Amino acid sequence: MSLAWPILYVALVWFVSTGAIIWLDNRSPITYGASLMGATVVAGFAVCAVIISLNDTSAVGAFIAFAAATAIWGWHEMSFLMGIIMGPNRKDCPPNLNEWGRFKAATATLIHHEIALAATSVTLYALCWGQANMLAAHVFGLLFVMRLSTKFNIFFGVANFSADIMPPRLAYLKSYFRTAPMNWFFPFSLIGTGLLTWAFLNSAQAAPAGSGAAVGAIMLFSLVSLALLEHAFLMMPLRDSALWDWAFPGKAGPKHSHLNK
Repeated sequence: MSLAWPILYVALVWFVSTGAIIWLDNRSPITYGASLMGATVVAGFAVCAVIISLNDTSAVGAFIAFAAATAIWGWHEMSFLMGIIMGPNRKDCPPNLNEWGRFKAATATLIHHEIALAATSVTLYALCWGQANMLAAHVFGLLFVMRLSTKFNIFFGVANFSADIMPPRLAYLKSYFRTAPMNWFFPFSLIGTGLLTWAFLNSAQAAPAGSGAAVGAIMLFSLVSLALLEHAFLMMPLRDSALWDWAFPGKAGPKHSHLNK
């Protein structure tokens, strides 16, 4: 199998699933119950798919595992952007807080979401541990780590962050973000993400051509490459959310939102 197919598959799943989540989360709140119920059903089937894929070392097993992990991740993203699983603090950042105070207040806005993600990642690793195909756990864990890296960067300060995709009800979260030409954490996150990209590419090249191991490694390479690109966008004067302007119900898309300093 050409490794171009897994790369295209990852890019397509990332693009379409992100657009679908944006579309669902920017609809009227009265639709949230049905949307989340549907996502819960999909996530339930995804868990079954993870179990089915555990002993499947073929390329098909890799495709199934990746799709399943992405579906489970999507449920968490929907529940967060719908304001259902977040944190106890749902207010603007109080003025004149020192850095530690701002960190505690920001953490309280999304701590329940982070705990749910961490618990799901641990559960997937417990389910997949020692099995022939652990790709589902690796995909979810990678998404968790990369998203956490992005959150730390926008907390410490980035030159550009498109907060457009956030529904209006979550506007208070923007008060915890900061604009800055650079922050101390960004170079480390960029180097770490780059090293992961290199490691997954090496794994794909070392695995037998067309095997499930090669396909899985190239999927992880593709996913972390997208994360590397998203990190780069944090310091570039480009609105990456323009890719999903089509997903905003009833409009061409939001205008660019600038972060509070």
